Amino acid sequence: MSPHGGNLPQKALVLGGKNGLLGRAVAAALAETDVEVLAASSADVDYFDAEALDDFLDEHEPGCIINAVGHTQVDRCEDEPEEAFRLNASLPALLGVLAGERGLKLVHYSTDFVFDGASLVPYRPQDPTHPLSVYGASKLAGEEALLALDVPGLLILRTAWLFGPGKMNFVRRILDLAAERPELRVVDDQHGSPTCTTDLGRMTVELLRAGVDGLFHTVNSGETTWFGLASEALRLAGLSCPVLPIPTSEYPTRAARPPYSVLDVSDYVRATGSRPRHWKEALAEYVASLPKT
Repeated sequence: MSPHGGNLPQKALVLGGKNGLLGRAVAAALAETDVEVLAASSADVDYFDAEALDDFLDEHEPGCIINAVGHTQVDRCEDEPEEAFRLNASLPALLGVLAGERGLKLVHYSTDFVFDGASLVPYRPQDPTHPLSVYGASKLAGEEALLALDVPGLLILRTAWLFGPGKMNFVRRILDLAAERPELRVVDDQHGSPTCTTDLGRMTVELLRAGVDGLFHTVNSGETTWFGLASEALRLAGLSCPVLPIPTSEYPTRAARPPYSVLDVSDYVRATGSRPRHWKEALAEYVASLPKT
């Protein structure tokens, strides 16, 4: 984590910034600063055509590339490993080469699923990785590919359990289901760090402002289970649908999930001087912003 000058880039290219749950939030956070934001989707440039990407960068001349693109459907990754590795490993590697050639900052997002969940305390960035799923393995491969390249000001931000405005996510799905079903059954033996995309966007800006590089954990403070997250969301929304806690064994999924993947944000706090707010505070703001049904 070496300093690279604290000034934000004049212009940032946000891949996934038009349509993605995370990309849109990052673009919005940057737009609150003096940074000129270029939000792009695969309709604007073929992510896997190196020449087209090269031309796109030449045309727009960003000072920073932010990669918020990924194959994030964890269970589908088990059935689509080639696509998972293409989006989660090959694309970051290509972006890393292009950023390195141009001397551009590069921000890339990774996941708590690079860990196996055997820990009993929050994971630090330097802790050993051991993914249990294709998704986790492909995201780890993306990290490793980038760290092997010489990219100035490279930031790899691991995050987790995203919810936020603009697209379907776990919290929104739970609230929708509560309106349709007499009761909900939600897993209560997987522990993690729920994170609002709005907050993650701001954390990204703070790290860029701090002028650091390296691997950071960027999640909201606190921890809970999917049951805890669902219960709090329903309470905040004023919905009375009963929620029953169940073990993972009663809700089998295609991909294995780590039973504990809480992330330690100490390095982020040291780098920026600010602590992420508690997930409950972020959740309350998000739920209050949703249209009442």
